[in-house]
Amino acid sequence: MAKQNPKEEIIAREQCPFCHNKTLTLMDTQKEIPYFGVCFLFAMDCSSCGYHKADIESEKPRDPSRYTIEISNEKDMSIRVIKSSFAAIKMPHIGSIEPGPASNGYVTNIEGVLNRMIKQIEQISNNEEEDEESRKKAKNMIKKLKRVIWGQEKQKLIIEDPTGNSAIISDEAVLEKLKVKNL
Repeated sequence: MAKQNPKEEIIAREQCPFCHNKTLTLMDTQKEIPYFGVCFLFAMDCSSCGYHKADIESEKPRDPSRYTIEISNEKDMSIRVIKSSFAAIKMPHIGSIEPGPASNGYVTNIEGVLNRMIKQIEQISNNEEEDEESRKKAKNMIKKLKRVIWGQEKQKLIIEDPTGNSAIISDEAVLEKLKVKNL
């Protein structure tokens, strides 16, 4: 076990739940995120099989939340985004990144979210069977996202998190309480 700082703990050589090699590294750290507060970041990485899992959790309990922002220029690319593994990212007329067992939490910016969306569309498109119409639609969505990154087109970004551990840190973002259905 190696300590990087008093608020970070790293445990190496653990057994990976997928490849079963003792090459899994666990990381647990605490970080202060301006205008959001203290968060705990968790990660697992396997150097053998490439398994990765990460999440973020606020120190203080938060209400289920829905953040919406209109991305309108290149300057918006630097707006901080906090996404837990329970959050869904939605972009009307483009697509969404839904939570699930493979979902990760992370701290990034709007450009990082858009690049993840591009990567997801590329992966889905590459897995499509030779359906030319689907490939063309994916190509057009990627072009649209790149125009948004370059500040040439507007796009709405929505993050819905039933745990409240996600946020868009901007005065332009609209925060609403998310209505969560009882399971």
